[in-house]
Amino acid sequence: MLQNENAPALIQIRDLAKEFDPQSKNTVEALRDINLDIEEGKFTVLIGPSGCGKSTLLYLLAGFEKPTRGSLLLDGKPVEKPGPDRGFVFQDYALFPWRTVLGNITFGLRSNGWSKADADAKAREYIAMVKLNGFENAFPHTLSGGMKQRVAIARALAYNPRVLLMDEPFGALDSQTRKHMQQELQRILMQTNKTVVFVTHSVIEAVFLADRIVVLTARPGMVKGIIDVNLPRPREYTDDSYLDIREAVLSLLSEEVEKELEMDGM
Repeated sequence: MLQNENAPALIQIRDLAKEFDPQSKNTVEALRDINLDIEEGKFTVLIGPSGCGKSTLLYLLAGFEKPTRGSLLLDGKPVEKPGPDRGFVFQDYALFPWRTVLGNITFGLRSNGWSKADADAKAREYIAMVKLNGFENAFPHTLSGGMKQRVAIARALAYNPRVLLMDEPFGALDSQTRKHMQQELQRILMQTNKTVVFVTHSVIEAVFLADRIVVLTARPGMVKGIIDVNLPRPREYTDDSYLDIREAVLSLLSEEVEKELEMDGM
């Protein structure tokens, strides 16, 4: 979807801060003064040292957490709770073990009032998109990690949310499966042109997938820098331009990783 250059960003984050146990002596300041615009149809990656608040920011976008200060707008409206305009993909899949592949994908549709016939038809479209034809009646325990995550992606996309939020979705996969899933996600999102906010620790993954990479500082997380990834898709891991951007991201991250190690007493 093309966005009017004069239109406000789909997601607007202003002076956002998040503290856990703010009234306690053990207050943890997770995020401080986050200002960020996320444009519709763009793939935005959040990356930074462990504990910098990447997942916390994603949970705030989802409405699972509330900010301590600042504002977070989606399409001009405050984010106050979870809603069907946002799909969420977790690292641990979060599939219902007692439901089949088809049953997992139709669950959200049926909960939002879709008829069984319409929900089944829509779910089968996305089963085909993630290349799981023939596994409609399989249960999660019979699937590989990559297949489970494809089910989770299909489930999140099936009800057509405005934004897809992904919290290290490939972090639990082995390296070969992870690379394959990066390529699969790139293919799927080229088809859907969905707005995505994606958390990862992997610079390789970030540059391969992103239109824009937001580098956060060590805790409390602040925006250290933003790198635009103006590379055509599909992408290759060995192109010179890819490698140049990867080095730029690594350069921004290195100082913050050192700060994190110092805070941990190493």
